[in-house]
Amino acid sequence: LYGSMKMETGKGKCPFEPSQHYTAVMAGILYTAATSNFLGTMYDISRATGTEQERIRTEQSINWLSDPEFVSSAFIQEDEKHNPTGEDDKMYFFFTEVAKEYDLYTKIKVPRVARVCKSDVGGMKTLQRRWTTFLKAQLVCEDRASGQRFNVLSDVFTVQHQPGDPSSTHFYGIFTSQWEREELSAVCVYSLEEITKVMNGPFKELKKTCENWINPEPIPTPRPGQCLNSALKELGFESSLKLPDKVLTFVRDHPLMENSVVAAPLMIRNGITYTKLAVTLPMASSGLKQHMTTVLHLGTDHGELHKVAVVGPNATLIEEVPLFSAQEPVNNILLYKTLSVSLHKEGACAIMKYVTYKHSFTQKHIRTHRCSPPLFIVVTVTFMFQAW
Repeated sequence: LYGSMKMETGKGKCPFEPSQHYTAVMAGILYTAATSNFLGTMYDISRATGTEQERIRTEQSINWLSDPEFVSSAFIQEDEKHNPTGEDDKMYFFFTEVAKEYDLYTKIKVPRVARVCKSDVGGMKTLQRRWTTFLKAQLVCEDRASGQRFNVLSDVFTVQHQPGDPSSTHFYGIFTSQWEREELSAVCVYSLEEITKVMNGPFKELKKTCENWINPEPIPTPRPGQCLNSALKELGFESSLKLPDKVLTFVRDHPLMENSVVAAPLMIRNGITYTKLAVTLPMASSGLKQHMTTVLHLGTDHGELHKVAVVGPNATLIEEVPLFSAQEPVNNILLYKTLSVSLHKEGACAIMKYVTYKHSFTQKHIRTHRCSPPLFIVVTVTFMFQAW
């Protein structure tokens, strides 16, 4: 038997041109964050495939999305062993947008994390075919010693510190600053636990009479924006379609959380712009004890790969590898998860490969002194085609 091919429009699934920021994640079906019109002035975070009834998206409101630059997305699937409350699976989207909570002449950019729930199908009357679980919070990457804040998010890498345990998920992000004229990059890390705590905290509200943001009161029941779980189902809310209008109206008007997810940089580098990163967590020995270390693999806008080891508060640059003859930016870093290495006479491991696209594809082996999962460093020229 031969399967049939179904043609679908690309609208809402990919941008109209490569320069428009875009991210997508698969969770059985496709979830995307992209522009939704040709001019690139409208934005959606949506469930882009599935049945028509399941295809829901964000509200067209600047309180939900304000000129966002989408960066990355992640699907967090709950594990029955670590999910006693029956929490729903979730999608997280990372982006930079223009802040509406600051009443300033200059447009202030802020990094955000937004969350939606997999079983969300929209509301019955209010928020029809719109997310009822869309919440977002500000990410703060700030050097406490100098007060320097990095407010533009460039890339995010998702990794579980304890493999198989979704609650141990951490998000590593590359940040720059809109205020600095010289090249400057920082890396901050946020735990899923910290993000969840902020999402379960107080909401932020714009009081239109004086244009000041205040904490809203009161919050209706059940709590607006929360994902379906065992407790809600026991109360009769088996679907988002059964949520009261007052709950849906509240979450429609209050998508932003009051508290921010705060982290201090793992490292700050002057004179360098990092474009992409990947993270590995090798085990290191200290006497008879073993402990996990963090290794950052950072691609630069000049076609180099920097390897940085983070131990406690110390970040040490241990390797700089020029990847390309021309100074092309690193557009993607892919971890090759199968541990397949070839030992050389010197005892080193050929663990790293890269593929670059310029006029042709090339591939090289880079020898390092420690065996770890191979990396593919990929530079691509991306072509996007929109179906009309």
